[in-house]
Parts: sequence; structure tokens; C-alpha cells
Amino acid sequence: MQNSVIDLIIRIKNSYMTRNEQVEVLFSKFNEEVLKKLLQLGFIKKFETKEKTILVELIYKDKKPAMTEVQLYSKPGRRYYVSYKNLKLVMGGLGYSLISTSQGVLTNKEAREKKVGGELLFSIW
Repeated sequence: MQNSVIDLIIRIKNSYMTRNEQVEVLFSKFNEEVLKKLLQLGFIKKFETKEKTILVELIYKDKKPAMTEVQLYSKPGRRYYVSYKNLKLVMGGLGYSLISTSQGVLTNKEAREKKVGGELLFSIW
């Protein structure tokens, strides 16, 4: 499951770097949850689920990509778990960390408010 999230975020980042308007990623329910959170945060314009793929439409603000950098934490060989007490701001509050919790995929701010920890997937800004 985790490989698909890493693949998802790297495909989106690479598409932003090459100035593509859309990117196609593999379908999974977990990828769909991550994309819902990215849509809510304003990093993508929209996404459309097809049979085995998801078509993601990217957003540019003044010809600049909405996403500039990603830092991966959890990897298939090493999971990275955090408590809500150890969650820090990303880029002084300009970015977000996504955490897989028992209450779904949450940002670092939401996880601190709800006082839940989980698997730290990646940070994005």
C-alpha cells in the first residue's frame, strides 16, 4: 500500500517540474484519500477516478507550481511513526505533513488538534 503513495506523490512532483497539466496515477482507496487531502489543501485542481487509474489535474499560480518540494518519511522498508506531540510546523507553517492515522489521512495541524499520532507519510510545501 505504501509504495503507491510514494509513487503518487513523486509522479505529481515530477509532473509539476515538467509543467504538465495532468498526471495519471494508479488507483487505490488510500491514494484517493491522499488526493482528497491535497485537493482540500490547494495543491491540485481536481482528480477524476477511472477504472484502474486516477487522472489528476494540476494547478499553477502565476505560472508557478502549487507544489515546490516534497520530503518523504515512511518508506516500505522503514515506517516512520510520530506522536501528535512530536509534530512540527513545515516551513514555518507554509507547508503540511500528511499522517495516516486511525481517523484517516490528516495534516499535521489536524492531528495536533485531534491529539492523534500515526505514520508520517511526507511533508509538502
